[in-house]
Amino acid sequence: MKGKGRLLLILSIISVLVIIFSQCMNSEPELKAAETTRAGAETCKQCHQKVYDNYLHDKHSITSRPVKNDDIVKNAIPKSDAYPFTKELKVVVEKRKDGMYQVAYFNGEKGIARRFDVAFGSGKNVYTYGSWTGNGMAQLPLSYLRSINDWVNSPKFPKDRPYYFQPVEPRCFECHSSKLEYTPIENKGLSVGVKMEEKSLIYGIDCERCHGPAGQHVEFHIKNPEEKQSRYITLYKSLTRKQKIDACAVCHSGNSQHKLQPTFGYKPGEDLAAYYAERADPVYAGAEPDVHGNQVHLMEKSQCFIQSKSLDCSTCHNPHSSQKEGLTVYSKKCMSCHATIKHSEKTLSNAMVKTNCIDCHMPLQPSELISFQQAGQKDVTPYMLHNHRIAVY
Repeated sequence: MKGKGRLLLILSIISVLVIIFSQCMNSEPELKAAETTRAGAETCKQCHQKVYDNYLHDKHSITSRPVKNDDIVKNAIPKSDAYPFTKELKVVVEKRKDGMYQVAYFNGEKGIARRFDVAFGSGKNVYTYGSWTGNGMAQLPLSYLRSINDWVNSPKFPKDRPYYFQPVEPRCFECHSSKLEYTPIENKGLSVGVKMEEKSLIYGIDCERCHGPAGQHVEFHIKNPEEKQSRYITLYKSLTRKQKIDACAVCHSGNSQHKLQPTFGYKPGEDLAAYYAERADPVYAGAEPDVHGNQVHLMEKSQCFIQSKSLDCSTCHNPHSSQKEGLTVYSKKCMSCHATIKHSEKTLSNAMVKTNCIDCHMPLQPSELISFQQAGQKDVTPYMLHNHRIAVY
């Protein structure tokens, strides 16, 4: 009996050791971070410094930013500090103790004044501005148009007077920032607005907007520095063509669709159809996508896209590159597939034919949704953007 008891004890100890070792070899380390835990772009640069530095040259990183001190327009001094609506009525850009303001004056008497709090847009073409007002944000009446280096009336605003009460909707933030917490405000069961949490706002399109929340990724690799295979993060190269396009279409598919849920929750690799649905409204059915914000649908109309199995947004755009985008750079990418294309004698007589495919095949066209009113001008100034439907025009 003693021998059998000793044997059973030894076998029990061996079984326990086998279980312990198998768990050590096969189980993942316990992570405190959840799938939705963000790490922050500053954390990313600890391991990805070069990629992070290159990303800072990309316009996505500055598509929204806080306005600090008198830094309302990057790398420029506007021609004037006022926009006259009429002889009696104007808006003046003024510096005050707590920041820069847009101040209305009627016959020299001060009226409404609102501070520049947030600049929307990369500033390559235009900036428009928001001002925090209690629960939310209002768009300011004046925008900055770089092509004329001066102030213009903000898009769709009244031509004869300043308007300070246009709310900046959450949808604007969903394409121009990486996070904003907000809750609906209801009155007798009806939605009458939203309450935005200013402190929750993460400016620009950051690393986690394109690669997903990185809390678990950072936690795992800090605990396992020897592991070189990226874990708990979405790698763009691992996505299918549709998934890659969906990741860009979150912001670049226009506003004609019906939003099913906030896109701040979208993670690369998910089906975007869970967040957007095509509208059945005949106003939208068959409408030509606008050149502003709807680059994906326009690209998908291109024969280059239809005939290709690999062309997607990243074919031409790389947010991790420090190389400045330009017509010549893009044209080289065109020529990589179309080196033997035949042009007419008239086209070949243009010296730019080999360095500028874009202006002919993706021409600048006016947006139907955005235009600006210059002071003293009867006609609006169109907002020109390259049409992403690659074609012979």
